[in-house]
Amino acid sequence: MKLRSRTRGFTLIELMIVISIIAILAAILVPNFVRARAMGQLTACKSNLRNIATATEMYSVDNGAKYPDALAKVTPNYLKTMPECPVAGSDTYTGSFASTTEPDNFEVACGGANHISLAIPPGYPRWNSDVGLIERAP
Repeated sequence: MKLRSRTRGFTLIELMIVISIIAILAAILVPNFVRARAMGQLTACKSNLRNIATATEMYSVDNGAKYPDALAKVTPNYLKTMPECPVAGSDTYTGSFASTTEPDNFEVACGGANHISLAIPPGYPRWNSDVGLIERAP
């Protein structure tokens, strides 16, 4: 007499427990991944501002210590192209550029409310020729 061995699969309750554990882990981890991505985009935006500031300073050195009156004057000689904010996917810096001659300084910002998900107010981060990088409103 031969006994037949039965292969047993998972019961419904076992499958439901595994699925619920996976769902709980996903609920915990997904917001962290979203925040990490937003922080990376903010870091890239601050890097873009630093590159624009460096190009503007190089323009100033070559033009009698005067900053340009428009950001378009730094391309293509000092910046190959104007960078794009990674959140907006477009140039948000040109419209916010302002320079004065007395005293000679400039300011450029990431225009719009692109980084609002990280509680960064609209128009920030920004770069000021006197202060440097300003991440948030004072």
